[in-house]
Amino acid sequence: MDTELHQLAGCLDPTTWNRIGVGRLPGLIDLEIVEVDFDRLMSRLKVRSALLAPNGFLHAATVVALADTTCGYATVVNLPTGAQGFTTVELKSNFFGTARDGTILCIATPLHRGRTTQVWDAAVTREADGRLLAAFRCTQMILSST
Repeated sequence: MDTELHQLAGCLDPTTWNRIGVGRLPGLIDLEIVEVDFDRLMSRLKVRSALLAPNGFLHAATVVALADTTCGYATVVNLPTGAQGFTTVELKSNFFGTARDGTILCIATPLHRGRTTQVWDAAVTREADGRLLAAFRCTQMILSST
C-alpha cells in the first residue's frame, strides 16, 4: 500500500497499520499491531530463528525494529494538523533480558507530543511472563509542508 503516512494521522484501526507494513520491514519480521490509541500503541512479534543472533538469542536489531516501528506508528497517529510526516532524530535502547522463543510485546506511550517534536517511550516484554527485555526511547522530528 503506497499511502502517504500523513493521511493515516488519527487512524486507530490495527488492520490498517498491519496492512501498510506488508512488503516493508514490519511485514518482513511479521510485526503485528494489536492495539492503537492516541496514548498507547501495542505490537506483538513471534520470536523465530530468523530473528535471532548467531548466539541463539533474540537479535538486538529485532527489538529495535519492533520498538522503533511501534513508536513511529504512534507518532503518525498523533501527527499535528499540517504535518506531512516525521523522521527519527534520536533513539536509545537499554536491554535487560532476552528471548529465544515465544512472543514479545511492545507498548509505546508518549512522553512529549509537540508541534515540532514527539518523544515516545516503549517497553518490550516477554508475553509469557511480562519480563522487561528492553526500554526504548525515540525523538521524532515532525515534518511540515511549510
